[in-house]
This record gives sequence, structure tokens and C-alpha cells, in this order.
Amino acid sequence: MTPASTSLGPDYFESMFRGTKDPWDLETSVYERDKYAATIAALRARKYQQGFEVGCAKGVLTNELAGHCDALLAVDVSATALKAARARCAVLDHVSFANMVFPQVGPVRLFDLVVLSEVVYYWDDHDIRRAAQWIAAHVEAGGDILLVHWTGETDYPQTGDEAVGKLQDLLGGIVKVAAADRTDRYRLDLWQRRP
Repeated sequence: MTPASTSLGPDYFESMFRGTKDPWDLETSVYERDKYAATIAALRARKYQQGFEVGCAKGVLTNELAGHCDALLAVDVSATALKAARARCAVLDHVSFANMVFPQVGPVRLFDLVVLSEVVYYWDDHDIRRAAQWIAAHVEAGGDILLVHWTGETDYPQTGDEAVGKLQDLLGGIVKVAAADRTDRYRLDLWQRRP
């Protein structure tokens, strides 16, 4: 595994959310809307007891995931983004938010759904390794890990394909591929934790 450049830190994301009302057009683009719909469809109408969303941004996907979870913890490194996410999901009592730099810090309970949408390619190899260790310790047998990543060129530490490939290699035999879909702009990977 070739070391990637350093993970992008909280300051990068906080400046993005303070600098523009809708960074990456998460709330307004047809691409994002269609990608969110595909993400939700990949869950196969399954209901989860404990969901964990990393990098919730302003809560657009969080709002959709909430209908599939009895409890959902959504985290982000940006306090500005979290303020908007809390407002968007204010009526959803079963959704909680935390300012967290995952995978440097992670919740200690077990989850049966982990969503890593557009986040793993921001991490260096060391953080991808940390994420794999956390997943191995905190995803229940039979639980789902859902990843969605842009596959075009980036100036991030990893490409979408590298990020997903490295995480899958590190998890090895503890996950099986439940779905692997690819469009002309992003890839969607659903893994299930083996018993």
C-alpha cells in the first residue's frame, strides 16, 4: 500500500462550509439528488436498529437515512455543517449529531449500518487503516457498510477507486460484497459484515 498524502483535516471542511452556502452543490444538484436516491435504494428497504453516518455535511442524506433507522448518529468535522444538519432534521427525535473527526475518534457502541458517502477519499492510508479497525470492532454481524464515492479526478489524498479498494483490502474476509454498482460519475458499494 503506497502512502497517500495527509488526510484533509477539519479546517478544510469548516472553511468550505463557511465559504459558500452549498459547497459541492449537495442541496441543489440533480447529480446529488439522483445519487442520494440510489444510495437509499441500495438499502433494499431494510430497517436498521443503529445507523452511523460519517460526514453528514448539512444533513441532506441524513434526512433520507433517518427513515431506515430506529436510531441514527450523524457526524461531521464542521460545526457550521452540523448546525444546518441539526436544523434540517430537527423534527427527527431518533437522529443525533456529533462533531467528530472520524476515524481518529469513533463511537464505542455497535452499529448495523455504517454509511461512508463521499468521505474515504479524504483520508490518508493511516486513517483508512484506522477506519478498517473501527469497522471490524463496531459493525455487527450481518450489518451493512455502504460506500458512495465520486470516481473522477480529485485533488484529495485518494481517488474514489483507491479509497474503496484499500478499505476493502484491509477488511479482507470480514465483509462480503452485497452490491457493487458503477455509474459514469460515482461508484456505490454495499458490503455486509460476515458472522
